Amino acid sequence: MKFKNLVKSHILLLLASIISLQTFTSCSTKNEYLDKKPNIIFAIADDWGWPHASAYGDAIVKTPAFDRVASEGILFNHAYVSSPSCTPSRNAILTGQYHWRLGPGANLWSTLDTNIKVYPKLFEEAGYHVGSWRKSWGPGDLTGWKENPAGKPYESGFDEFLSEKPEDTPFCFFLGASDPHREYVPNSGAESGIDLDKIELYKCFPDDLSIRNDVADYYFEVQRFDNDIANAIKKLEELGELENTVIVVTGDNGMPFPRCKSNLYDSGTRVPLAIRWGANIKKPGRVIDDFVSLSDIAPTFLEIAGLDIPNSMTGKSLINIFETEKDGIVDTKNRSFVLHGKERHVPGQEENLGGYPCRAIRTHEYLYIRNYSSDRWPSGTPDYEKSAFSGAWLADCDNSPTKTYMDNNRLKDKHHQNLWELAFGKRSEEELYDCKNDPFQMNNLAYDKEYFEIKEKLSKKLEKNLQETGDPRISGEYEQFDSYPYYGSAPFHPTIDRNKE
Repeated sequence: MKFKNLVKSHILLLLASIISLQTFTSCSTKNEYLDKKPNIIFAIADDWGWPHASAYGDAIVKTPAFDRVASEGILFNHAYVSSPSCTPSRNAILTGQYHWRLGPGANLWSTLDTNIKVYPKLFEEAGYHVGSWRKSWGPGDLTGWKENPAGKPYESGFDEFLSEKPEDTPFCFFLGASDPHREYVPNSGAESGIDLDKIELYKCFPDDLSIRNDVADYYFEVQRFDNDIANAIKKLEELGELENTVIVVTGDNGMPFPRCKSNLYDSGTRVPLAIRWGANIKKPGRVIDDFVSLSDIAPTFLEIAGLDIPNSMTGKSLINIFETEKDGIVDTKNRSFVLHGKERHVPGQEENLGGYPCRAIRTHEYLYIRNYSSDRWPSGTPDYEKSAFSGAWLADCDNSPTKTYMDNNRLKDKHHQNLWELAFGKRSEEELYDCKNDPFQMNNLAYDKEYFEIKEKLSKKLEKNLQETGDPRISGEYEQFDSYPYYGSAPFHPTIDRNKE
C-alpha cells in the first residue's frame, strides 16, 4: 500500500512539474525577464511628425536607424500624442496619463505636480540606473522636484550615463533631442543634398521655394536625430546588450509648421513610432494599424520589467501586440480609436491669457474635433498689437519662413487666402473630416446633413471617453487651465526687436 502511494505521489509530482513547465513557457512576456531585467531606451525627437521617415515611404528623408528599429521590431502606423505641444505631450508620456488629468501639466511651459508618479522614478525605485540626455521633460518650471522627472541629466550623453552604471544593473535611459525643433540653419537641407523638387508638401502649404527650403531644413535635423539613434544602437551592440534592450523611437508632436504642431489634425498629433525588443517581439518587421497613444508607453515599460502599473495610468500596455504574429489591425476591442486634445499652448489671445481648448477622437475613417472656445483664435491673434501677451503674433505657431510667406501672401489669390484661413483663421465649434477621402483633413463636414449621424455618434463617444478619463472639460472645472502660470516666451511679430524679449 505504501509502495502504491509512493508511486502515486511521484506521478502527481511529475504531472505538476509538466504543468509548471507549460505555465512557465506560456507566461506573459514580463515574467520571462524576472531573472534578467530588460534595459529601456526611450528616444524622442522634438517636433518630429508622421510620416517623415523612410520606413513610412517618405522618399526624401533618410532614417536608416529608425528603419532598422522598425524592421527588427514593429512599425506603428497610427501613433498619436496626447497633446500636440511639448510639455503636455511629454508629461503624458512620463506619467502614462492623458494630459488633461495633470493640472498645470496640461499646458506648455508649465510644471508637474511632484505627487504624480512618473515611470523613470518607478524604475529607479526598482533598482534601475536611470538618466536622461538633452531635452526630456518640459519646457517649464521644476520647482519642488529633486531631479528631472525623466531622470538625472547627463550632459555628455549615453556614454557618460553608461560609465556611471553599476555593474549588472539594468538601465532606463531617456534619449532626448532638440532636433528638429526650430530654429534651423537656413538652406542646411539643400546644402546637404536634399532635392527640393522631390519634397511632397502637405496640401495645407502653398508650393513655394522658400517653403520647400524650410521643409528640407526640417528634414536635415530629422536625419541628425536619426544618427543619434544609430550611435546608441552601435553602443548597445558593443556591450552585448542590444537584444536585452527595449528601444522606442518617436516624436513629441507634429512638425513646427502652420496647421501642424499645436493642432489636432494628423499633421499635429500623429507621430512616427517604432519599437524593438529582440526575440521578445514575435515576427519582427510587422506593421501595426491599431491606434496607439504615447501615454501607452509608460505602462508598457512597467509591464515589460515586471513592475506594478499605477491605477492612475490611463495608458494601455502594448505587450499583447508584441506577443502576437499578426499585423495590420490586432486589438479591435481596445485600439479602434484614439483621443487627444489641447489646452493652452502659448497665451496669444486678445482678451485673456487663455489658450485654444479642444479635444478630438480619431478613428480609421474619421477625425472629429470639438473646439470649446471657437470665438478665440486657434493659433493666437494675427494682430500682435492686441495680444494680451504683448507682441505675441499667431503665437501657437512657431515663427518660420513658411509662416512668414503664408501671412505675407494671404491676399495674393483665393488659394493663398484659403490656406491662410485653414492655418490661422477662426474655426467652427465642431469639425469632422473623412480621413479616407481627405487625408490632409481640409474639408470640414461637420455641418453637412449627410454626416449628421456620424458626427453625433462620434461626439457622444468622445464625451463618454473624456468623462471616463476625468477630463475637467466635461466635469466643468476647466477654467483653471487658463489661469495656471506660464513660464515661457512667445513667437513675436517680426517688427519687434527680439533682443528685448
